[in-house]
Formats: sequence, C-alpha cells, structure tokens
Amino acid sequence: MSFLADTETKKKNEWLEWGKAIIIAIVIAFLLRTFIFATSIVQGESMDPTLENGERVIFNKLVYLLDEPERGDIVIIQRPTKNYVKRVIGLPGETIEIVNGELFINGEKYIQTFLTEEAKLQTNNFGPVTVPDEQYFVMGDNRAISKDSRNGLGLIQESEIIGKSEVIIYPLSEWERTQ
Repeated sequence: MSFLADTETKKKNEWLEWGKAIIIAIVIAFLLRTFIFATSIVQGESMDPTLENGERVIFNKLVYLLDEPERGDIVIIQRPTKNYVKRVIGLPGETIEIVNGELFINGEKYIQTFLTEEAKLQTNNFGPVTVPDEQYFVMGDNRAISKDSRNGLGLIQESEIIGKSEVIIYPLSEWERTQ
C-alpha cells in the first residue's frame, strides 16, 4: 500500500512542479511583453525598403528608459490614434535642412546610407528647422510618401518614442536586425 501512496504522491508532486513551471513561464512572458519587448506591425510603405508593409518587428521598450534615441534608430512612436515606425534623423538642438535631396545637419551634409538614390531624389526641399529640447525629427525611408516630421507628424516628443525596432520576425524569410 505504501508503494502506491508513494507513486501517487510523486505524480502529484510532478504535476505541481509542472504547474509552477508553467505559471512562472507565463508570468515571465507577461513581464517581458509588458516592460521590455513588444511587437508592432508595419503599416504602409513609408519605411520601404528597410521595412515593408505587413512585416512584424520586435521592439525594445527598455532601451530608451536607460538611454536616448540616436540618429539612425528606427523607433516606434505612440500617438493616440496609431503607432508609427520612423527613423530618427534630427536630435534635440540640431538644425535640419534638405536641399535637392541631400540632408544637412547643422549645415553639414549627412550621408544617408540607408536610402536609395531614388529615395534621395524624391525628397523635397525642407527647412531649415531647429529641433527643440526633448524633441526629435523623424522621417520614413520612403521619403516621397512618408508622413513624418516634415508633414503630418511634426516634431516628436521624447515621451512619444516608446521603443526601438530590433528584429523583423515575420515573415520568417525576412528575419533580421533592423539596424
């Protein structure tokens, strides 16, 4: 009789251990999703060719609690009606100007390695505009159609930037870092 009781006790303990492990995994996943990583779906073509419509990216929510956005970062911007995915171009205190498709930051030409020549040529003249403290100037990589700091979105408050895009996770054929 004690052999059966020991076996039943072992089975109950095993189920309890599995139950604890599952609950801990769910709690950890919830904490990671809530405070550190989340996913976002790219809507539209404003970030082509870097990010395409329908791609799902993982973004890091923690990075900007510890640091500030840097030029070139692809960020998630939270607005009341929609989240946007854009690239940081101008930092607080900088003067941004676009002349004949060329980007100038504080009067110096900035080489945009992430843009195609066609995208540069489709970029209309803009500025100069000086970025105030705690704000950022952002643009999409598909400059001809992007709703960004030049038109529609305006300058972005630091508090509106909720994360940095890290990895494309869907479709699987596009699995790669976004930087």
